[in-house]
Amino acid sequence: MWGISGLRPGLALAAFVILVDQVTKFWAERTLTLYAPVEVTGFFNLTLVYNPGAAFSFLSAAGGWQRWVLSGIAVGVVLLIFVWLARMPRQAWLSVVSLGLILGGAIGNLVDRVRFGHVVDFLDFHYAGLHWPAFNVADAAITVGAVCLIIATFTEQRIAADGRES
Repeated sequence: MWGISGLRPGLALAAFVILVDQVTKFWAERTLTLYAPVEVTGFFNLTLVYNPGAAFSFLSAAGGWQRWVLSGIAVGVVLLIFVWLARMPRQAWLSVVSLGLILGGAIGNLVDRVRFGHVVDFLDFHYAGLHWPAFNVADAAITVGAVCLIIATFTEQRIAADGRES
């Protein structure tokens, strides 16, 4: 099972996402000033913000308990994806890539939440004065992974547990 599963490539991709995520967050904290946008293009800024909540700052105003609840949920998701990857045949490459991206993103944000009590965000897209909530590499990996996983459920043929297409 372990030799033909998607676990190794999924974990390798997750490790890459975690590395890029943590390096870019480290750079953002050392280079950018909190809440001071640096214009890159007419629609994109680098803006350091801290998000103690979840996506779109959900629960950010809670009294601090959200740090541990969201961390617990992330740990559960990480364990679920780990098992899922171990059972996923390597031939289901789009699913393996999707789960690797989601796993790396979940761990990247979990590291921030446990270490700092918030997630470091710095990518700020905007148009006509309207700003998308700032996000980071981990968030982007989770989003791309989720979209690819949806596509994989509709496009990948069923692959038997022994790795053969059926």
